[in-house]
Amino acid sequence: MSQENKELKPRWYVVHTYSGYENKVKTDLEKTVKNRELEEFFFEIVVPMEEQIEIKDGKKSTNLKKVFPGYVLIKMIVTEATWYIVRNTRGVTGFVGSGTDPIPLTEEEIRKMGFELSSITIDYEVGDTVSIIDGSFENFVGTVQEIKKDKKKVKILISMGGREVPVEVDFSQVQKV
Repeated sequence: MSQENKELKPRWYVVHTYSGYENKVKTDLEKTVKNRELEEFFFEIVVPMEEQIEIKDGKKSTNLKKVFPGYVLIKMIVTEATWYIVRNTRGVTGFVGSGTDPIPLTEEEIRKMGFELSSITIDYEVGDTVSIIDGSFENFVGTVQEIKKDKKKVKILISMGGREVPVEVDFSQVQKV
């Protein structure tokens, strides 16, 4: 791995895995990162999934399907150590790139994939007053009840028809007042 390619800012990389190992690679890598206390180098490890709705015998079922079978996306800072850890995770066949140098995805590639992979930074917390700026509850103001980081959703208590009603919206639909 060449020295000049090292950057100290996190970028998105694509890792190729054995088919069917995507979630195992994600879990194993998350464990290794935690055990070796390398959280400052790894930001997100994602197996992109999309909902698929299937109608069989008049019954609707929803299941999740891997968008890129055989690939895991990792937002990380590449160093000799982090590169080595990813390369040596069971099920990983390598970084997508040229030779040994992992090549980060460009912003345009990330957008084209249809994923908003950059982490959303939220500036509100439980108890804060927020305004809903998009969606069916637009212009409602309420109090943050719960923040679900894993789902990128926030539960807000709004006043509707004289009653307090909990609603759940995406992080991007809310703004601190």
